[in-house]
Amino acid sequence: MRRYSAQVSLFGIILFVYVCALGQTPSSAISHYRDGIKKVGTGDLDGALEDYSRAITISSRFRNNKARNEENGSDAIIVIDPFTAYAYTNRGVVRYRKGDFDGAKRDFDSALQIRPGLAEAYLNRASALRELGDLEGSMADLNKAIRLKPELYEAFNNRGALRHDLGDLQGALDDFDQAIKINSKSAESYYLRGYTRIALKNYQSALRDFDSAIKLKPDLAEAYQGRGTALMYQGRFDEAITDFTRALERNPEIAWAYFNRSLSWVIKGDETQAQADFDRCVALRPELKKSLLERAELARKIRSTRAHIKINVSSQAPGRLDRNH
Repeated sequence: MRRYSAQVSLFGIILFVYVCALGQTPSSAISHYRDGIKKVGTGDLDGALEDYSRAITISSRFRNNKARNEENGSDAIIVIDPFTAYAYTNRGVVRYRKGDFDGAKRDFDSALQIRPGLAEAYLNRASALRELGDLEGSMADLNKAIRLKPELYEAFNNRGALRHDLGDLQGALDDFDQAIKINSKSAESYYLRGYTRIALKNYQSALRDFDSAIKLKPDLAEAYQGRGTALMYQGRFDEAITDFTRALERNPEIAWAYFNRSLSWVIKGDETQAQADFDRCVALRPELKKSLLERAELARKIRSTRAHIKINVSSQAPGRLDRNH
């Protein structure tokens, strides 16, 4: 039995790119908000964090100077403008991207205290809760986001990813189907469905999904990693290696691409290349070392079995056996 590894990694968050602010919103708050969006786009997360914090301060009134504590969110302020909820949501996104999941959750909590019907804030808080290990809370927030805004395809993507991780593969497939129905241009929905189809051993359908994802977004590294995995399950190791290489050209940090390419090299009998990929994988994800060692041994058994079968089949033709040694 072949054991390779795929991945379902998408758990997206939404940045409010544009807000139709109410009349009472100070122009300086809107200016900082827009500057924050631009800085996120350029990768300046620290600068974005500062701009969103200024937008929150300007569009809110603090009880007193001593109580002014942005880390405590709306507990320390009296909000006078619903616009502040968007600023909190975007600051939470920045904190999430910086790996501050507790801080992100506090900001999403604040946004929801101001605007309890903000579906995107539930979607984003679900991502933070998942990172914090609260899968039940994450699922509840995703369900809430979908109830509030059924056209929010990102919520179906994230719920599908969570269901996949929880072992509910059919539920995950249903969610990705719905996401694609809402937005057929979402490359992420296709590659996530492709990984789920790998788990369901429907490799040909998985390949079609990865092809669709790559057509929509040719530089989506995870789609090449997924397609390579599906090809590997079909025994198409040369094609799989090509796709893993394409994935790593686009994102050299995908440990699973090194993982699976290493196994493909083992089966092809190239232990030097296999070891190089093994080392790169373990350097990125040391916790994968034991699993990769175990699967490499399994891959060697597969290689041995394939060679044995080839010799036995060839030996049935008189006078041909010596040419296979």
